Amino acid sequence: MDVLVTGGTGRLGQRLVEPLQAAGHAVRQMSRRGTGPGGVRGDLATGRDLAMALAGAEAVVHAASDPRGDPWQVDVAGTRRLVEAVDRDRLRHLVYVSIVGVDRIPYGYYRAKFAAEQVLLASGLPVTLLRVTQFHDFVDFLLESARRGPVLPVPMGWRVQPVDVGEVAAHVADVVGRPPAGGVVEFAGPEELSAADLARAWAAVRAPGAHVVATPLPGKLGAAFRDGAALPSGGERGRRTYAEHLHA
Repeated sequence: MDVLVTGGTGRLGQRLVEPLQAAGHAVRQMSRRGTGPGGVRGDLATGRDLAMALAGAEAVVHAASDPRGDPWQVDVAGTRRLVEAVDRDRLRHLVYVSIVGVDRIPYGYYRAKFAAEQVLLASGLPVTLLRVTQFHDFVDFLLESARRGPVLPVPMGWRVQPVDVGEVAAHVADVVGRPPAGGVVEFAGPEELSAADLARAWAAVRAPGAHVVATPLPGKLGAAFRDGAALPSGGERGRRTYAEHLHA
């Protein structure tokens, strides 16, 4: 199929080209600037060039997001613009990359992702909402950001199941070729870990001597992570563990 990837320059978007092409698809990567081989311009925040970018697309992998900016403008309103611009007569599958727990974790960005899911479910398009867990390298980023000299504070009791971004990319390519699910499916890493376990493993490899301190985090957000809201309830699993990622 002719596949358009939104968020083509993002952490996942960059990794999607190879497995999609290996599956026999023609791939175009959409971003605001449209840079690089196979790059096309399209701006979800304004709608500029969207119709042109989507022209001819038989499948769309919607991986664009703006967690550090205004997700309601890009993730929600941008998804509405995408729905309006897509060629309904030609589109066979739209795969939206979401996050496990968006329906259960009281966090603004997650609420926006969940709202975007509802836009797609109401669109009448052939969709699959693929919720994945946190990427291994994103966990690295969070832990590095949290470290304060020799001290690495982490939320006490938080439970997560991180996944390798390369395995997510391969799974997305597989899902694209399947019939649309019409709802939510999940994909996660192979093992459940506490935030403290992740931090100790990371510190042993990346910051020897750092002291991990598990700290209680009150409120609804902390309670949700402690209660397992970020853990998958079903779906397929990757194989690469966080420890394997650290030692690669």
